[in-house]
Amino acid sequence: MTRPCRSALFLPASNPRGIEKARGLACDAVILDLEDAVAPEAKAEARAAAVAACRAGFGARRTVLRINALDTPWGADDLAAAFDLPVDAVLVPKVRDGAEAQHYAGALAGPALWVMIETARALSQLQPIADAVGGAGALVVGTNDLALELRCAGRAALAPVLPLVVAAGRAAGALVLDGVRNDFSDLEAFATEAREGAALGFDGKTLIHPAQIDPSNAAFSPSVEAVARARSVVAAFALPENAGKGAIRLEGRMVERLHLAEAERVLALAGLA
Repeated sequence: MTRPCRSALFLPASNPRGIEKARGLACDAVILDLEDAVAPEAKAEARAAAVAACRAGFGARRTVLRINALDTPWGADDLAAAFDLPVDAVLVPKVRDGAEAQHYAGALAGPALWVMIETARALSQLQPIADAVGGAGALVVGTNDLALELRCAGRAALAPVLPLVVAAGRAAGALVLDGVRNDFSDLEAFATEAREGAALGFDGKTLIHPAQIDPSNAAFSPSVEAVARARSVVAAFALPENAGKGAIRLEGRMVERLHLAEAERVLALAGLA
């Protein structure tokens, strides 16, 4: 069954109130953050809090731990703590190439590997990174850091890059998540950005505020029209006269088996398969 990841909410691991509140939110994933959201002097305490929170779990939501990079004073201890932690994934920042991603993957016993795509070098190494992550993992665009490193003016300037990340992830069978929007006061603008991300092929979006959850879920959920089309395709291929056919005619269009696979994915995302 396809497990949606439409909304992945970043939470500082040092915020116990936010962690407790997250257990009642409608996000598909919770990302406990040990990196950007935690001050240097609070790293060790936040790590201990994150481990406890991960062991308690977040119900049906994916649980992801974002650690500090290995070239920081905290990265090795973070990675050791995450080795066999009962989480769905460990998210690693500023990965530069496939070899680095493979090193992280080899250091984890149970969790899948998610990586942040937020360096200029990573853009030239997208497929090796995605291949190291594999079908169980994810590529997460770090739009803030990426724009800063490229010295470009925000998200619009990243438009040529985002489809390349999606393509690399699709080739490896990995999830691909769009970056955050810092302005959480303008939900209409956020919803527009989320719909743009969905149109590019992203599976979901990373969030920094609970108010962004509902519009993100809406943007990355199949529309009523998409579900209706998917039902039609599945029903048509299920007809006895279409058994074994690679392509059929449906409502004046040629529909192939690849469209059947996509229709089944859409219905699974909608919870109808």
